[in-house]
Parts: sequence; C-alpha cells; structure tokens
Amino acid sequence: MTPQGVGGPTTQADDVDQIVDAWRRERPDLDVAPLHVFSRVSRLARRLDLDRVQAFARHQLEGWEFDVLSALRRAGAPYELSPGQLIRQTLVTSGTMTNRVDRLERRGLVERRPSPSDRRGVIVRLTTGGQATVDAAMADLLDRERDLLAELPARDREELAGLLRRLLSPFETVSAETASA
Repeated sequence: MTPQGVGGPTTQADDVDQIVDAWRRERPDLDVAPLHVFSRVSRLARRLDLDRVQAFARHQLEGWEFDVLSALRRAGAPYELSPGQLIRQTLVTSGTMTNRVDRLERRGLVERRPSPSDRRGVIVRLTTGGQATVDAAMADLLDRERDLLAELPARDREELAGLLRRLLSPFETVSAETASA
C-alpha cells in the first residue's frame, strides 16, 4: 500500500505509517487518520528540540537562556526589555524570570539597569557578549534547520509553512510581544 502524505502519494512508508497501520489493525473502529499528521509533527518537534539543544550547547547555552537572549535581541537596539515584557515573551512566571535574569547576569550576558520611567523598576539589557553569543547560536540553529529543510523545494516549504500556520492559528496570537525564536 502506498502511504498518503500531505501533498499526495509518497513512495516510501515511514515509522508513522507502520504505527497507523498497527492501530487500524488493532482498533478498526477508530478513525486514526489524524495520526498521519500529528505523530509526524510530534516526531519532528522532538528532532528539532534535540537539534536546538546541540546548536545551543556549542555556544554554552541552555534553551531557556537562548529564549531570553533572543527576546532581547529581537527587541532591537538598545536590546532591552522590562522583566514583564520578558515574562510575556517567554511564558514563565515572575519568580522564574528573576532567577533566569540573575543567572544570565552572573554570566555577563545581560545587565540590569534602572528603568527611566519607573524608579522602582528595572530594565534588562543584552550585553555585547550576550549579543555575540545569541547571534552565533541563532546562525548555527538556522544552518541546522536549513539542512533539515533541504529535501523540500522552496514551493513545498512555503506550502508547509502556510499549512502549519493555519493549523496553529487557533492557539496563537499575533503579537510582537509573544513571538518566539
């Protein structure tokens, strides 16, 4: 049997096809068609997570460190945000963010400055070293991700991005404050 892919028939079965076939055999009463998409998305997400860990490790970064540094970098010069803005972008609690900023500050990747608009507030700013680190990690990550996409022609990549955007749209809000790396 030729498996059905997103763009029509494909020529080679994969592990997901075997999983789906086994579920069809064991539970013919269930419509297991969603597994064709979501099992592949799940497996791809795991692969991407592993690649990200490797890309960041080359720059002595953890994933959470990259998240905070990249949020600051995307903010544009002078590469600073309030802790509240960082919390909204990285979806962590206030206590977690305080701990993360403390750790990044000890490493010299960020610095705290008094807020010019609130005497009690602080601003977190990316240091020159932090910028160099996040820029290098981002370039390495993009190289890895480009390699993963190399099998797909540009038109297929654009179509896949559009399909994934549609699939994710009910779960996401379009906002500069919630964009992630």
